[in-house]
Amino acid sequence: MKDRILKILEEAGKALSLEELDHILGLKTSEEYLELTNIIRSLCSDYTIYHSNKDCYMLMDKGPLKKGILRSNKRGYGFVEIENQEEDIYISEENMNGAIHNDHVLVEELHRKKDGRIEGRVLKIVKRELQSVVGEISFKKKIGVVTPDDSKLHFKVIIPKGQAKGAVDGHKVLVNILSQSKENSYRGEIVKILGHKNDPGVDILSIVYKYDIEDTFPDEVIKELEDIKDEVSADDKNGRRDLTNECIFTIDGDDTKDIDDAISIEKIANGNYKLGVHIADVSYYVKEGTALDNDAMNRGTSVYLVDRVIPMLPHQLSNGICSLNPNVERLAISCVMEIDSNGNIKDYEIFESVIKSRIQMTYKKVNSVLEDNVVPVGYEEYADKLYLMEDLAKILRKAKLNRGYLDFDVDEAKILVDDNCHPTDIVLRNRGIGENLIEDFMIIANECVASHIFFMELPFIYRVHEYPKEEKIHEFLSFISSLGYVYHGNMKDTNPKSIQKLLDFLKDKKEFKILSSLLLRNMQKAVYRPENLGHYGLASKCYTHFTSPIRRYPDTTVHRLLRTYLFNGDMSSETIRHWQEKLVFIGENSSARERASINCEREVEDMKMAEYMEDHIGEKFEGMISSVTNFGLFIELDNLVEGLCRLSDMDDFYHYDEVTMSVIGERKKKKYTIGDRVVVRVKSASKEEQTIDFEILSKVEVDVDSNESGSKTNI
Repeated sequence: MKDRILKILEEAGKALSLEELDHILGLKTSEEYLELTNIIRSLCSDYTIYHSNKDCYMLMDKGPLKKGILRSNKRGYGFVEIENQEEDIYISEENMNGAIHNDHVLVEELHRKKDGRIEGRVLKIVKRELQSVVGEISFKKKIGVVTPDDSKLHFKVIIPKGQAKGAVDGHKVLVNILSQSKENSYRGEIVKILGHKNDPGVDILSIVYKYDIEDTFPDEVIKELEDIKDEVSADDKNGRRDLTNECIFTIDGDDTKDIDDAISIEKIANGNYKLGVHIADVSYYVKEGTALDNDAMNRGTSVYLVDRVIPMLPHQLSNGICSLNPNVERLAISCVMEIDSNGNIKDYEIFESVIKSRIQMTYKKVNSVLEDNVVPVGYEEYADKLYLMEDLAKILRKAKLNRGYLDFDVDEAKILVDDNCHPTDIVLRNRGIGENLIEDFMIIANECVASHIFFMELPFIYRVHEYPKEEKIHEFLSFISSLGYVYHGNMKDTNPKSIQKLLDFLKDKKEFKILSSLLLRNMQKAVYRPENLGHYGLASKCYTHFTSPIRRYPDTTVHRLLRTYLFNGDMSSETIRHWQEKLVFIGENSSARERASINCEREVEDMKMAEYMEDHIGEKFEGMISSVTNFGLFIELDNLVEGLCRLSDMDDFYHYDEVTMSVIGERKKKKYTIGDRVVVRVKSASKEEQTIDFEILSKVEVDVDSNESGSKTNI
């Protein structure tokens, strides 16, 4: 009945009384009417619907009040994000009403400000998302005062006398918030002492705990490891296809220890390729409902930081029996595909296997073979296989591009640190033929597995990337036109092919790296769902994540479903009902934990970049203006470090032009806009605040013909 009530209110578009709802629903008994009143009361209590003064009900987003999530900042004000509403609601500091960052709140719209923003005020805190904070503790008369690391949190947490648990001044601590003692002050308890703020690695650990990421495993998980052997036994191999004599190997980064995937290839008699993608069979060891499984499900993903990995599974599994290490037998789930010269899968098998990887290859050495034709020692007998893989990868990439695959070509930074986790250099990650080859092979395996289960019409978990919102794309087109780039392509249909053509149009523009990044931000976020909605960025009709079960829980779930449906033949109504219910939670939780992991990784990078620039204050660098605001210019250096040049620090009084995203000097008429290359000096940097301030010294004149500046990162 709940879904019917919500549908009626949606279609009505106005407030309805209980009597009107009773009539439309066609209720016949007093029990049904009681159920109606109970559902209405429940929907009101969680603010899904709005109860008007006239004793009528409407959907919350149709009424005068809105429910959303508050995103505050260190300046004290914030914005409330409303689901299905494009515009956020601006909340001034005096209208916060005690709400803090990430609170679910009920807001009232007040008026539209001169700059076009909707202003509102918080009426009620519906749900406080924040349960714990990380901060630095200090003591006043033996009472602990914790100042949160997050500058968006404008309060203190008080630790009562005698409850410090050994913490001293300068310790970073994780505290649970118990109750509000007074305005901007809460009573709390210390859960964990992370270490002194000056101890190596504590800075990263503080961010890790901020995002509710555990760096240790509970006792019950460690206990279950005792029953897992570190070698494959004869019993483990029962019913599996023996591929140990096949030429199978892995290709990963130099320092990879959790090896999920191995590959094999051969050319068959009809001229087609036989590609084998062999994935670590994690679900064989991590049984559903165990402490190991529940902990992995809660974590959702491994987290990769500058100097460490926080694994989803304990190292005994992630680096041991589950990792496809060379020259040892390992259990796998194999997807072996016959692929023609157009990149089409002509036949395939998905089965349980035993493999023995011949060699642990690295991207660097594979690229040496494929890019420089230099074969490293130990790779001689595999060179022909690598060349064959390169041929197939070219076919697969061409097929992807033909269907609309989007290559945003966004660079990534790699932060190098010393033994004390102090950054020593920041370089761009190399992405060569080897990296692209493995990506192409993993994508086609993921599509193959997803399509197989989709056509069986069984419950499954998909990797979903929906179409971008049309208005976002038109806003982007308006923006690039302000830079002087008028795109005449057809954007009435925002299919992947249309965006691909837009990217091709921008490829030769000097601001391409910035513009492609901005366009990427206008895309929807990829998530995990039990419904197949396709993957827009890959231009794929059906997609899942099957290839990384050591580090992603959805992949482990996919393996478990393959075992249930294909290998065990269990497609009973009870099994289907179980997975229909469970996959909703797995999708939502995995998506949430992925976002937390990404945010954690980004914040650690921001902090380490600021720490690196602390060592380079006063030095000159060259970069590109990546964003223009009414308070300053954001400048991205060639190593992807980004800092702010404030308008107040510039050589003139500059006026901000929102339409052209530029600033123009009042006296000298100097103009700066997105894409301009500039020479800057590092004015200041703060690891604690994660901020970098630049001052512009000069513009860099770019050779229009070659579109190259001939610059170096540090000049």
